[in-house]
Amino acid sequence: MTYNYSDDFKEKVTLALKTLRNFAKPDNKKAIIQMITSFGPFLAVWVLMYFVWDYSKIAFGLLAFLNAFFLVRIFIIQHDCGHQSYVKSKFWRDTIGVVCSVFSTIPYHYWAKSHDFHHSHSGMLDHRDIGDIDTLTVAEYDALTPIKRILYRVYRSFPVMFIIGPIYYILIHNRLPLISLPQFKKEKIRLILANLLIISVFVGVCLLFDWKKVLATHLTIVSFFAIVAIWFFYIQHQHEHGYKHWKNKWEYLFAAVKGSTFYKLPKFMHWFTGNIGYHHIHHLNPAIPSYKLAKSIESIPWFHKFTTEVTFIESLKMISHKLWDEQSERMISFTEYYRMKKLQTA
Repeated sequence: MTYNYSDDFKEKVTLALKTLRNFAKPDNKKAIIQMITSFGPFLAVWVLMYFVWDYSKIAFGLLAFLNAFFLVRIFIIQHDCGHQSYVKSKFWRDTIGVVCSVFSTIPYHYWAKSHDFHHSHSGMLDHRDIGDIDTLTVAEYDALTPIKRILYRVYRSFPVMFIIGPIYYILIHNRLPLISLPQFKKEKIRLILANLLIISVFVGVCLLFDWKKVLATHLTIVSFFAIVAIWFFYIQHQHEHGYKHWKNKWEYLFAAVKGSTFYKLPKFMHWFTGNIGYHHIHHLNPAIPSYKLAKSIESIPWFHKFTTEVTFIESLKMISHKLWDEQSERMISFTEYYRMKKLQTA
């Protein structure tokens, strides 16, 4: 469902923001419960996988897929800590975030800073190279050479976008200090230290146990986790009637609400994914901890008419979204692009 944004949009969103501020307060008790229900099952299933490896690779794979969702929960805790919204103490937020990063293999401080950049520039066409999925406009695709068009089509293909790309992003991209902005200079040292910590922990575990089974267990979980995480991020920002504008026309409130979806899933799936499906609320107020997102949206039931709600079946259609058409302000497929070009030349 999409909403036709009217002149009273800012007034209504401002009212929603005022209500949502009541939920932007950490609750240590809820945080502890969330950590127990995330780390506990993850470690139990991890150990079970380690022993199941010798008996059934199918059971091993199924357990890995299940555990990927517990790792999503752990990563959402890391994500909340990066937003400085999880527990009251900064020391404990950063400590918890670093511990989570060892499990997710995503460096805590460096990723958190790049994610903050994403929040403050989401939907801004001038900045699509940090914390975002590369998306060309129709005009930009028009200007590409034939070779570069092929490369872009490969990049946006299903295997690269949803399988190879996510695994590369988690295991390799996150090891590299690729952001050259001045504010990231200090973070490069932290990135190196974070990578050393992650490697040291796994070297230590490999020395204590069967290193082949340790790596097979964790890398399989992380690979499934990467696919799930990128899929969610894709659905949250690649919907048809999204929001993408150049800086001179870009507005934060529109980018937050119109540029982010509400991934309407069954309650158990919201639990498994740390409520990140309430992404429009998260972008409106990143200070709301994940364990309060579901309650916060209940406080503004009327706000649904402003959001783009997407069910799982509807989200599958987004796989064909490849280019941003500035004229119609929507994502289009390559098929639609070439059909459009054919009509223009007819």
